[in-house]
Amino acid sequence: MTRILVPFRNLAAVLLLGVGGAVLLPWQASLHKQEIDAHFGGIPMNLSLREQVGQSGFLAALSGFRSPLAACLWIEAHTAWENTEWGRMQSLFNTVTTLQPHTLLYWDIAAWHMAWNASTAALQDTRQQSQLLRERARSQYIALGRDFLERGIRNNPDKYLLYERLGILLRDKEKDHAGAAEAFAKAASFPDAPAYIRRFAAYESALAPGREREAYDRLHALYDEGQKTWSPSMISRIRALEEKLGISQEQRMKISAPVR
Repeated sequence: MTRILVPFRNLAAVLLLGVGGAVLLPWQASLHKQEIDAHFGGIPMNLSLREQVGQSGFLAALSGFRSPLAACLWIEAHTAWENTEWGRMQSLFNTVTTLQPHTLLYWDIAAWHMAWNASTAALQDTRQQSQLLRERARSQYIALGRDFLERGIRNNPDKYLLYERLGILLRDKEKDHAGAAEAFAKAASFPDAPAYIRRFAAYESALAPGREREAYDRLHALYDEGQKTWSPSMISRIRALEEKLGISQEQRMKISAPVR
């Protein structure tokens, strides 16, 4: 009897696995297709998410309650910020952006908290006696903020906002003027982008070694569009670039009216 039951049990297990696989595989394929159709940019509804939100939260997400669940976790992240619990705040922001990858606000504020608030707090942390370690922690938080923006861009490549925010981070936090110029230029390429972003792209080009001529041409083109684009900063940068590029007085731009 035993010799018969053991193979039978093994066979039953194999059959159960086969039936289970036959049921689960189409469901998993359907879920994967929904992720692609929704343009989740590689953000999976998998065990990693389940670990972040727990069983109830994971079931809620699968049941179509992603938005309210994300909103609740967003409030928790705000509380973590108030308590300066930076690690917990980052984890919560990761979950929120996983649940709602197309809400630009979540990516934007998460990046701001990490690259500005957490990095500043790390640099000013008097409990850490080593200046080197404080600066290292600051750099790590800035990198986390940048990562939020870059992941946000991958999930929302057709919106200018996160490109602009990336340009600001590269300009103000990493002093990467060439990278900032590229990010601002990309943001400015969208038809609904504010006009000032084009100036930002030119300003950053002017600060990137070897790109002064590109910056001058950009500012020249902006100036030629008319007074609506003029500003004191633009004019001063144009004059500074003319000096740096060695442009003769005869070839310099004719500024027709003072800018107030």
